[in-house]
Order: sequence, then structure tokens, then C-alpha cells
Amino acid sequence: MSFRELVTAYFQHYAIRAYLVLSALALGAAAMVPPASLAGGVAAVIAAVVLYPLIWYLLHRFVLHGRWMWRFPFLARTWKRIHYDHHQDPNHLEVLFGALHTTLPAIILATAPVGWLLGGTGGALLALAAGLLTTCAYEFVHCVQHLPFKPRHPWLAEMKRRHMAHHFHDETGNFGITTFWPDRLFGTLYDRADRPEKSPTVFNLGYDAAIAERYPWVARLSGGAAEGHPRRRASA
Repeated sequence: MSFRELVTAYFQHYAIRAYLVLSALALGAAAMVPPASLAGGVAAVIAAVVLYPLIWYLLHRFVLHGRWMWRFPFLARTWKRIHYDHHQDPNHLEVLFGALHTTLPAIILATAPVGWLLGGTGGALLALAAGLLTTCAYEFVHCVQHLPFKPRHPWLAEMKRRHMAHHFHDETGNFGITTFWPDRLFGTLYDRADRPEKSPTVFNLGYDAAIAERYPWVARLSGGAAEGHPRRRASA
């Protein structure tokens, strides 16, 4: 895949276009309702950008990989869409991006309150815009990691290598997408050499046939509880 093809695939998804439109609207609103002070507005933007990787790490590790959403019928469909399907087929573009009804509330809650504390309504709008644009950058790196594109930059290549280990070797580490400092902070950063044994739940996130008997809602939506490598299942 060429860089141009990567960019084309990236902008084809409605979520990216929605994030860009909403960030422009938030910036326009912030121009009409400016933050309480220039310093407060700048601080709101910086806080949103700095906190984003940590908040994503916590959501990724304890919500998306937490073994509790499948237990509830009203959450099973959401969990299946936002992460189970992604690990079932990591290179499937249709589920590579999060669904707006799940991502937008998370982005708003992660950015607007801290922006409001630092700069009032204008600060909340600036922080939200920063969060939406940061999400666009995050999703672009996520595309690089999952689509058949070979990055030349060492940083992107390293991010892709570790993220592929998360998807194909051991899902209990390397939770970062654009940075791994939260993984370093919480001790979940790893190389394959550090964990010679492949995780048996790397593709199903622990949702196996035994779990499906007790909590059947994801299995009903998926045609059963899948086992094994997604490419081998597809070829079979």
C-alpha cells in the first residue's frame, strides 16, 4: 500500500470526516465564546493533548480489555463492535475506527471538563477541539499500524511493531497507539522476547466457548464464539 492509498483509506471513513467537522465547529464556537484568559485557553489545549494518551490507555486496558462488558446484554453489542470484532480481525478496515456513538462521549468527557476548569466555556470548547484533532492523529497512526503500509520513520515502525504484538502475540500489554509512556509507567510495555509464550486469548480477549455458554449475547451476534487465528478461520 502506498502512502496515497493509506491517506485515501483513512479519509473514506465517516468518523474522520465527522471529527474534523466537529473540531471546526468547536473552534468557531470558541472564537465567539473565548476562554476566560489566553493562558487558560492554552492550558486547556495542552491538558487535553497531554492527558489523551493516559485516558486512552485506561479505557483500552480496563474497559475494552476488561472482562465485564460481555456480561450485560445492553453492553455486549457495544463491546463486540468497539473491540471484540477488532481483535477477531485486526486488519478489517470497517471496524478499525471506533463508532461515533461510543467515541464522541468519551472524547467529550475526557477533554471538556478539564478545559472548563482551566478556561471556562471557551476553554472547554478548545479542549474538545484539541481532543477531536488528537483523535484524528491517533486514528491515522492506527491505520498505519493495521493496513499493509510499511512506515519508513523509525518511530512509526516501532509503534507498529509493538501494536502488532498486542494484536497477534499478547493482548495484555502494549496498549498505547501513538505513545507508550503510560505502558512504561504502569509496567505493561513489552517486547516479544520478554514474553515467549503467546497468549491463548489474543484474538478472543477471553470470550471463549465456555464464557459464551454463560454469557451468550456476543456469541449470538457473532455466529458463535470463534477460536484460533482469524486468517486461518477465513481460509477454512
